Amino acid sequence: MKGLTLTAKEQNRLQTLNGVLERHWPMREAVKVMGVSERHGWRILAAYRKEGAAALAHGNRGRTPVNATPSAIRQQVVAMAKERYSGVNHTHLAELLAEREGITISRSTLRRVLTEAGLSSPRRGRSPRHRYRRQRMPQEGMLLQLDGSHHRWLEDRGPWLNLFLAIDDATGQCHTLFFESERIPWATLNS
Repeated sequence: MKGLTLTAKEQNRLQTLNGVLERHWPMREAVKVMGVSERHGWRILAAYRKEGAAALAHGNRGRTPVNATPSAIRQQVVAMAKERYSGVNHTHLAELLAEREGITISRSTLRRVLTEAGLSSPRRGRSPRHRYRRQRMPQEGMLLQLDGSHHRWLEDRGPWLNLFLAIDDATGQCHTLFFESERIPWATLNS
């Protein structure tokens, strides 16, 4: 690995391992800094002694992934999306490519390839509906929103109680009351 550049994490590990080699701190403390087990710390140190700083970099760095889509197929898919299948959304295009062209490519991979090539999926269907908030009631007491919670609020010191929360829609004021049953005496809310 010529011209190897280490990440910040790998540079920190390098400094930590150099500190272990120079006996500034024991491996027991170094592994806490590196975030690995002590056994793995000794394994990393042995590789560092044998191969140098290159041992700290992952072995697959710089290699193409096994499951990478070949560039020839990527170019072919982009060309078909521009010409033969122009105006087709990504999901349907993935199905058409598998069915008609024999090119099996996942929708997410196809989307990434086409987006990198500057082709976005055409938007079809309805435009999103505009949502609006309901206006508050004009007068206090016109609308009370209630919710109750049956729970052992007093733990073992008392009975199960229902905590009721009432919010006045006009003012936003909250009122809370405890009752033993779920039936609320409405006279208590008005007071």
